[in-house]
Amino acid sequence: MTDRALAVAAWESLFRAQHEIFAEISVDFVATELSQSEYDVLLTVTRAPNMTARLRDVTALMLVSQPSVSRLVDRMVARGLVTKQVDPQDGRGALVAATAAGASAFRQLASTHASTVAARMAVLSDDELAQLLALTARLRERDAAARPAPTQR
Repeated sequence: MTDRALAVAAWESLFRAQHEIFAEISVDFVATELSQSEYDVLLTVTRAPNMTARLRDVTALMLVSQPSVSRLVDRMVARGLVTKQVDPQDGRGALVAATAAGASAFRQLASTHASTVAARMAVLSDDELAQLLALTARLRERDAAARPAPTQR
């Protein structure tokens, strides 16, 4: 059986580390073309085949509600960062695709952001980073099992 006090202490430490690191790396988004939320949408979309993802898959990977993601995507459409159309395989769903302008803005910021993240995470060795990745994946397994898998396009 898991030691309850140790579990709580580990959770608090993980939460505080995430919060502190997130605050530090958020400076990458100050005075840039993309907000952090827009970057997150483009991260998912640009990694998908043909830079097109189902809106529900974008929503599943973000930490905000579906209506909030829908409004965000609509604002991004108005800014010319993405397009949105009805999913021909599921008329109730939508496909979100990065435009050339959106992909370019993402790539410009992604390079800087990856450097910031790597620099902040450099306090850990590569072995420790691999352990952290494996441990956080295990912590997320329960959520992943409850969620439908993202569909590939």
